[in-house]
Amino acid sequence: MEQRSQWGTRAGFILAAVGSAVGLGNIWRFPYVAYENGGGAFFIPYLFALLTAGIPILILEFTMGHKYRGSAPLSFFRLGGKKAEWLGWWAIFVSFVISTYYAVIIAWAMKYTVYSINQAWGDDTAGFLFGTVLKLGDTPGEAGGLVSGVAWPLLLVWAVTLVILFAGVKKGIELANKIFIPTLVVIFLLVVIRAVTLDGAGLGLTAFFEPNFSQLSNPKVWVAAYGHIFFSLSIAFAIMITYSSYLPKKSDITNNAFITGFANSAFELLAGIGVFAALGFMAAQQGVAVSDVASAGVGLAFVVFPQIISEFPGMNGLFGVLFFLSLVLAGLTSLISICETYVAGFSEKFGISRNKAVTFGVGLAAIISFLFATNGGLYFLDVADYFINQFGIAAIGLIEVIAIAWFFKKLPLFEEHANAVSDIRLGAWWQICLKFVTPLVLGYMMFGLLKLNLLKQHTDGDGNIIGNYEGYKDSFILYCGWFVAAGVIILGFIFTALKWNKNTDVDAYQHADGE
Repeated sequence: MEQRSQWGTRAGFILAAVGSAVGLGNIWRFPYVAYENGGGAFFIPYLFALLTAGIPILILEFTMGHKYRGSAPLSFFRLGGKKAEWLGWWAIFVSFVISTYYAVIIAWAMKYTVYSINQAWGDDTAGFLFGTVLKLGDTPGEAGGLVSGVAWPLLLVWAVTLVILFAGVKKGIELANKIFIPTLVVIFLLVVIRAVTLDGAGLGLTAFFEPNFSQLSNPKVWVAAYGHIFFSLSIAFAIMITYSSYLPKKSDITNNAFITGFANSAFELLAGIGVFAALGFMAAQQGVAVSDVASAGVGLAFVVFPQIISEFPGMNGLFGVLFFLSLVLAGLTSLISICETYVAGFSEKFGISRNKAVTFGVGLAAIISFLFATNGGLYFLDVADYFINQFGIAAIGLIEVIAIAWFFKKLPLFEEHANAVSDIRLGAWWQICLKFVTPLVLGYMMFGLLKLNLLKQHTDGDGNIIGNYEGYKDSFILYCGWFVAAGVIILGFIFTALKWNKNTDVDAYQHADGE
């Protein structure tokens, strides 16, 4: 059996797992999703989705990695041979693509941490972001030149990531998360405390928590809950399989999954409170409704929040530094976990050292990432992110669950393995969720996404006829969206066709488990 690194402590693993889940998206995505889907009432489908899909899939991936003791490709190979291995590579190449543009957003957050000191963005925060910082071009699909103001902090992001990954699992990833995650929580708590003490914070919190129970009869709200849970827990990224493969033999899998799931949800709730308290302050200052200032995506973090920071009655610079520093820390913990998936995969498949895998895999991702630091970078990022998330992560999750539950019929074996080491024993609920609930919901989501994106013209929620995603040209959507989503699948099959290095014992887990 090959020797694998292990976490130094159980807390180290949990912090790393939570760190991979608590990314940039949790801070700006969850508050808006909840607000748009029933406010306080959204927590009912959210909790239901967490218990019937989020935690069950976490348990599935924790168990798979722990039992088969390998990266995602090696774990899937040990599960079902070549027929399953491609799923692991598909997930790894999805993670690879995500890492290339995720690093750029962290670089933006680094710049804004410095800008916060004297609110360098001025009165026109949108113009500052798109004009001064990103120097965004007018034509989607044209890269233009490299924006040095983004390229330099991007280099720093990759330098930090490389140093941590070169140090290994225990001395690098675990140590970094033991520093980053507690620091992130403390910093964000300070941000939230400051936000809720602002005049008008109550307006925002009322908008966030006030329940609209009529929304619970809307199927889209339930789909939104499942979709958010799925994306926020870093499942189907190959991350949780990889991380759990480093767990010691006697590790409480089920308990770890519950802690990870609820810790992530607690941070999302904290983010919602902080974000909407700040939005309430902004609405009160401008004499408008909260709905007029609420927005989603990068616009919330890099356009709306700078406006809020500028309007603070005091301590503007400190609040801004803390807020954007929290984005940097959240982003780095996620980026490290994403990169670790392909570092482990390349190392095991080709029998190369960890340092070589880091140099090749992360080095290549870093080079590609500079495409998103060009004048047209934001357009490339927008399309790649949409298609790789919607037709990568969601699709992998759907096929993964169906393959394991119905094709390979491994759920009883995984249940037995998890129960043997866990205090919380799995029962019929776990198999029912994975066999029926999750496939049905994810299948419904995928059908809707395919229908929405394959039909050239369709109607949005207001009945307006629209074309491609964000109205981009067919050619741009084709090569930056569909080609990327299809390309990661093709690469998955190509890497599956390659032989495993003779030094990788593909049956090692059997000796470890005593089977």
